[in-house]
Amino acid sequence: MKTVLVADDQEHLRLLVSATLAGPDYRIVEARDGNEAFDLARRESPDLLILDWMMPARTGVEVLQALREDPATRDVPVIMLTARAQRSDRDQVERLGVYGYLVKPFSPVDLLELVDEAFAGGTPE
Repeated sequence: MKTVLVADDQEHLRLLVSATLAGPDYRIVEARDGNEAFDLARRESPDLLILDWMMPARTGVEVLQALREDPATRDVPVIMLTARAQRSDRDQVERLGVYGYLVKPFSPVDLLELVDEAFAGGTPE
């Protein structure tokens, strides 16, 4: 079973992502803000993180930067799930080694496919 950390300050989005990934393959851990996301990432050692960009305490980008600086979390795949749709936003997190980028509103099918690709070791399209 793979552990997926879902970090978003909006409960309904955490619930949607959790419902999308529900099943025997994934254990879902949820964070409500950036500090909680970073703490849980270090404590739970997730196999994948799904981060919102705009969260209280720390942004998803700040969490991503901190994870990339820590040898224990440096290589964990991260999918940004955000309302920020500008190409410059995507470029910023791609430079930090984000695995995938989905813009809200998103298709749960697209999210599930991206998560499956990340665990299969594929490259996002």
